[in-house]
Amino acid sequence: MGLAPSRCLFRPRAPAISGERRDSRKRERCEGDEMQHTSRKRGGGSIHRSRKRERTISSCTSPRLSFLSPHPTFNCENRYELDVWTEVARYLDGKDLIRLALVNRWFHRLIGEETIWKHVCLRDLQVPTPQHVSFPWKQIYASALDGSHSYCFRQREKHLDWMRIGSFFLDSPFVLLTETLALPKKLPQPGDDPERSIQITGTCLLTNARTGIWIADLQLVRCPVCNLNTCEGTMQVLDARHAELFLEEGYRRGSWEYEDLAFHRIEKPSTAAVGGIFDLTYLSSLSTAGVLDWKSWIGQPNDWQPKARLAIHAVAVNTNLQPNDGLHVRFQAMRNGSGDGEVVSIRISQQLI
Repeated sequence: MGLAPSRCLFRPRAPAISGERRDSRKRERCEGDEMQHTSRKRGGGSIHRSRKRERTISSCTSPRLSFLSPHPTFNCENRYELDVWTEVARYLDGKDLIRLALVNRWFHRLIGEETIWKHVCLRDLQVPTPQHVSFPWKQIYASALDGSHSYCFRQREKHLDWMRIGSFFLDSPFVLLTETLALPKKLPQPGDDPERSIQITGTCLLTNARTGIWIADLQLVRCPVCNLNTCEGTMQVLDARHAELFLEEGYRRGSWEYEDLAFHRIEKPSTAAVGGIFDLTYLSSLSTAGVLDWKSWIGQPNDWQPKARLAIHAVAVNTNLQPNDGLHVRFQAMRNGSGDGEVVSIRISQQLI
C-alpha cells in the first residue's frame, strides 16, 4: 500500500531557527504535504507530480496566446507559401480568382501569374495546350467564358436566342464543313470549288483555318431576307470562332467581315437541319466517330429540341424538323485580313424555304 500522508511520522527534531527562516520552512513543509496528498497508487507504487515539471509547464507560453497572435505578412519570397497558394488557385474558377486577387497586394501579384490563368483556362475549356497564343491567358479566359457570342458585337437586332455548345481544338488548318453527318465516300480535296463541292457532296474544305482553341455556339436569329420585326422566320446557325477572335483589333473595329463560301438550296422536304465542323486530320479518330454516329444523339423524330455533340476535334448540331418544303443552307467564313488570311470564324446556317 502507498503510505497515507501523515504528520505523525517520526522526524528528527529541527534546530532552532529565526522567525523569518521558520516561516520559510513552514511554507516548504506545507508544499510537501500537498504533494503527498496528490500521490496515487499505480502498479503497486506511488507516482508523485514533480515540482520541477510543474514549474516547467507553468513557464510555457499558452497555446491560446500563440493562436491569437497576428498572422505573418504574406511574402512572395516565401517559396512554400507561394507554392501552396498557387496550387489552391488552380482549383478556383475565374470569379473566385478575381475575389482572391482583391485580398491584398501579395495575392494580387500571385493571381496575376500567367501559369495560373493558363491552367484554369485549359481546365475549364477541356482542350489541349496550343502551341502559341497572341494574348495573355487571363484575357483569353474572359473572352471565352464571359458569356459573349458573335451576335453581341454585330447584328444584335437579329439575334433571338443561343446555346453554348463548348470548345474544341483545331490541330491542323484543314477543316471539313458539312451539312450532313452521313459523309460521302469521296471527300473534297484542297483546291476544289466549295460551291460545286457542296452541291455534289454536301461538304466543303477550308485549307487555312487558324489552329488552336475554338468556341462553338448554336444561334437562333431572325430571317435575314427582311428587316421586319413581325417576321416569324428564323434561322439556325452553327457559329464557331477562334478563342482569341474577340480580342483582335481588326474584329473589334469591324474591318473583318464574313464572306460567303457556298449556298445550297435543298428543294425537297428535309427531316433535320444539320451542321458540322471537323479537323480533317482527326476525321477517323475515336472521339470524332462519336460525333459521326448521329443516330446515338440526335433524339427521336418527334423531338424538336436542338441537339449538339462535341469532341476534341469536332462539333456538330442537329435539329429535327416538322414537315417542310426544304432548306436553304449557307456556308460562311471570316478571315483575319483580305485574300488568303487565316480563317478565324465559321458559320453554317439553315433556313426553311
